[in-house]
Amino acid sequence: MPSEFDLIRRYFTRPATHTDLSIGDDAALIGTAPGAQLAITTDTLVAGTHFFPDAAPCGLGWKTLAVNLSDLAAMGAQPRWATLALTLPGIDEDWIAAFADGFFDCAGRYGVDIVGGDTTRGPLAMTVTLFGETPAGAAITRSGGKPGDELWVSGQPGLAALGLAHLQGRIRLADASRALAALHHPTPRIEPGLALRGLAHAMIDISDGLAGDLGHLCERSGLGATLDAIALPMAALCETGVDKALARQYLLAGGDDYELLFAAPPSVRGNIEALAHRLGLPFTRIGHFAARAGPIQLREADGSKHTVKASGYDHFPA
Repeated sequence: MPSEFDLIRRYFTRPATHTDLSIGDDAALIGTAPGAQLAITTDTLVAGTHFFPDAAPCGLGWKTLAVNLSDLAAMGAQPRWATLALTLPGIDEDWIAAFADGFFDCAGRYGVDIVGGDTTRGPLAMTVTLFGETPAGAAITRSGGKPGDELWVSGQPGLAALGLAHLQGRIRLADASRALAALHHPTPRIEPGLALRGLAHAMIDISDGLAGDLGHLCERSGLGATLDAIALPMAALCETGVDKALARQYLLAGGDDYELLFAAPPSVRGNIEALAHRLGLPFTRIGHFAARAGPIQLREADGSKHTVKASGYDHFPA
């Protein structure tokens, strides 16, 4: 049976492209670009909480890194380096090889060097720490929103949550293919995030639900928000076979989307529309920040408003 160090050498040691000293020593050595700031994020995925224990290992490898990349996308940061701490219940080399293939497929797609980590025995879990770079002062934070900023969302939030509900048997989709792809193989919006530097005042990735993550933007920016019901992108959700009411529920309160939710002034609306066209990625204008702190309001087609509960997923609910 291979040792811990054999596993690392065999499956998790790959050539590095922008690292001074990578895996094999007590620590990695990296040099940042002149005038750059580091953006650092960490996420843990635990079997039974974040993924099904029997999830396909190659897809799980991709998603393990992709969810961290989404955090860097939301900051407008260029991914550079990552570490992986992998907890395994035992050694299954076929599983490990497939997981590593998916993980390094994602790393190669987004230019990430894997520079270290750890392996240990225990319940299946993965922890990634990811490092990116931004020009000093250029990162897009959650706190930069301004009154009157328009609220935009990339892609199609709600699909992944529909896919999860389908797998759990809570709903039955007529066509689950897109929803399951969104759940198992999310696309971190790195290129849009980089391109939004200088355009977006505030940004967050949607991991815990659109309304919940908008609540984080509102809190950090000290503002309320109004969403327009008729502007919410629901067509692709309804194409799966759910009705409009359920589509709205999953769009606002679902999670695991890893799309970008951002605020930008009306003056750059044309730039954002041009960017969406260039990237071939929908950006939907769904509302605006209010003039002062307050709740999130949903404005219906008839002009009536009601408050949307801004709560996302919580691992430790009260």
